[in-house]
Amino acid sequence: MSDAADRHERLHAELRDRICLLDYAPGARLSEEALAREFGTSRTPLRRVLARLEDEGLVQSVHGVGTIVTDVDLAEMVQTYALRLELAQMVGVLSPRPVTAGLLSEMRALKARGDGLVLAPDARVFARLNMDFFHFGLSLTDNEALREVSERLYYRTARIWLKSIPRMDLADEVARFDRELSETLCALETGDTAAAALIRRAHISMSFARLREA
Repeated sequence: MSDAADRHERLHAELRDRICLLDYAPGARLSEEALAREFGTSRTPLRRVLARLEDEGLVQSVHGVGTIVTDVDLAEMVQTYALRLELAQMVGVLSPRPVTAGLLSEMRALKARGDGLVLAPDARVFARLNMDFFHFGLSLTDNEALREVSERLYYRTARIWLKSIPRMDLADEVARFDRELSETLCALETGDTAAAALIRRAHISMSFARLREA
């Protein structure tokens, strides 16, 4: 990857994370001038990143106003979660990677972070861990198209959890997530990627049900 492409990916990932962690709340205006100054870049590559975020549904360019962070639409969220459920289980079906010592080491590190979170629940730390676990899950398949579509859908709805958690029991949500990490680790320790994918699907389904009740 070229230096320019690498900078593009890093800037895109940083702005996407800020949106999904609600550092940029829905309705916030993103200043091209301020962002270009912060990241030490010109407006041309920055505009390419913002155009990519708009294509992903995370921002919207409004004539005469600028770039505005979008909100999550409930109807869209329902449809997106329905598709995410189906894609989650495909990770264990389409080009699953063999479970290596390296993958197990990564999973154990995630589990250790989950255990620590149980002792000291924190919504933002939880959201970050959830993102990292999501990306770990994508690493279990070599199907590039599946990874791309799954990532796009995940980030379209990632913000809804942080917006809803004030109405939910954070400690309970953390405990449930830690159990998912435990179940996934057990599945991978037996080399069963398909089981790990089904565990992910089940927990996405249950999490969505709780979000709709919140």
